[in-house]
Amino acid sequence: MNQEERNELKEKITDALKSIYDPEIPVDIYELGLIYEVNIDEKAHVEIVMTLTSPNCPVAGSLPEDVRAKVAEVEGVSGAHVELVFEPTWDKSFMSEEAMLELGFL
Repeated sequence: MNQEERNELKEKITDALKSIYDPEIPVDIYELGLIYEVNIDEKAHVEIVMTLTSPNCPVAGSLPEDVRAKVAEVEGVSGAHVELVFEPTWDKSFMSEEAMLELGFL
């Protein structure tokens, strides 16, 4: 997989991530800054490093699997794995400007 193909696939994956919403905040998980890394290997296997707004988030058990399943469905992806981390701790500074506007922080 060359860099152009990898970039195109990453764009599709980003679109998929933007379709997943935090159930408590009306903003998608990508714009919220919950996705720390999206890594694609030469065989189109995707590794996602993500966090939650809080370790006590009510969807802590289901959201990572939802993310994995959604990314695995993207055309061209051979498989997906999600690693849930809590370092660095998420805070609102991780949100995109779009998310901050949506939530009235700007």
